[in-house]
Amino acid sequence: MAETIEYKDGLTLSMPVADLDRAIAWYQEVLGFELRYRMDDIGWCEMTSSVTDVTVGLSVVEKPDPGGATPTFGVKDLSAAKASLEAAAVRIDGDIITIENMVSFLTFFDADGNTLMFFQSLNSND
Repeated sequence: MAETIEYKDGLTLSMPVADLDRAIAWYQEVLGFELRYRMDDIGWCEMTSSVTDVTVGLSVVEKPDPGGATPTFGVKDLSAAKASLEAAAVRIDGDIITIENMVSFLTFFDADGNTLMFFQSLNSND
């Protein structure tokens, strides 16, 4: 039997970007994230999200190729979050999708085309 992995609190989501300055500005202005630290010599920074112990790492690559996992952040009011994205001229993939009595979600993209989502739980216990 394999050894049990002992996890610590925390999760960092790594996103490929073409321009670190532009990406940092986008995550600060659009999502309200804060710069935790920046290492220009390796083209990396981490942004603190509003979710406890969840950071977004931005990694400079020559040609960002968005794909892979989609960071999905819970919000209290999805319609208000959508309006905020629209006000910031963020590219949104369609309208809010709702699974009755369960969840509503909205897909959008950062400045490099990385896919992100917001969700709002429709379960009164959440």
